[in-house]
Amino acid sequence: MNITLYFRGSLSSCNYSCPYCPFSKNKDSAETLAKDRQQVETFVNWVAAQQSSGHRFSIFFNPYGEGLVHAWYREAMITLSHTPHIDRVAIQTNLSAKLDWTDSLNPNTAAFWATYHPGETEEKRFLSRCFDLIERQISLSVGSVGVRSAFERIESIRRELPEDVYVWVNAFKDRKNYYQPHEIERLRAIDPLFELNLPDYESLNHPCRTGETVFFVQGSGIVKRCYSDRRVIGHLYRDGLEGLSKTRPCQMKSCGCYIGYVHMPELEMERHYGEGLLERQRLKETYMNR
Repeated sequence: MNITLYFRGSLSSCNYSCPYCPFSKNKDSAETLAKDRQQVETFVNWVAAQQSSGHRFSIFFNPYGEGLVHAWYREAMITLSHTPHIDRVAIQTNLSAKLDWTDSLNPNTAAFWATYHPGETEEKRFLSRCFDLIERQISLSVGSVGVRSAFERIESIRRELPEDVYVWVNAFKDRKNYYQPHEIERLRAIDPLFELNLPDYESLNHPCRTGETVFFVQGSGIVKRCYSDRRVIGHLYRDGLEGLSKTRPCQMKSCGCYIGYVHMPELEMERHYGEGLLERQRLKETYMNR
């Protein structure tokens, strides 16, 4: 099987203080950080040991906070990028950490989902990190939450980055009907796929690869079908993939987050992202249609 594992450990702190993020003002204790490190290392060791299983893996680290300021996330990215049965290893990051360590990554498998936070970092600083990865030929996508105060800044990074680096905009959904029609058009000029992220898709009892070939793994090894479905379906280290994998139609009324709805077969998101689905990198050939 081709398996996708999303991993989130005990980390719940960030070096940024974005007002819309519930974890921006948290500070983890030394004990929590030590627990998170052990969880990440256990997970990496388990994945590395699956080489004889015949499965191919894509791994996405999406911690509640910024992982790359901690050595164990950098080490995990390096190790997994060089592991033979790993097709992709990606991480969600604000790119605040230095990137000299990325020289040790396998650029054929490593990827970055880079989120730009206007107000938390200077545009020039953020762009320099993006160009560091581009120079190393490491796949990345770049994006931001589409709040009105950020429109001009997101437009600016779109102008500055190479055209084949996808700049996405996450629709702000905390307020219903937040966008006016002209604002949607403005954001579509930045992100031609913006309207794919704008709706919450009806998903109850719809087919979804989550719980079958896509799994959300918590630090302790507990597995859920996806990040928003709280039902526990098993334990990675106890049940293994064979014990976990089962066709599981969605039991949520709707799905509005990228890392969820891209796994609904009926939406055919591979047409837009291809092999860049995990790190949200748009298919190169689609840029010709901008």
